[in-house]
Amino acid sequence: MTKSADECPVIIFRSSRKADTYLYMPATAEFEDLPEVLRKQFGAPIYVMDLVLTPARELAQADVLQVMQAMTEDGFFLQFPPPTVPINTELPEQLTK
Repeated sequence: MTKSADECPVIIFRSSRKADTYLYMPATAEFEDLPEVLRKQFGAPIYVMDLVLTPARELAQADVLQVMQAMTEDGFFLQFPPPTVPINTELPEQLTK
């Protein structure tokens, strides 16, 4: 079976230092090949899963096309936790529940 240009096999790691921070890397890449400053801030990589990205695949917290583009351009994609939104205290009480 040949790999399509629209497929991007990746390996995903969770950061040991930053909560809800994930690193996507090409499946054939090595963590030690990443920039040193990134490795130091990310901490020890904790394996999450292997995945084959395609334009049709949906990811929970990231746009798959941006991830695939980052694989090509940067050799990795760093997913940060979603921003927290404070509750607007000016909304009627029934809308904030």
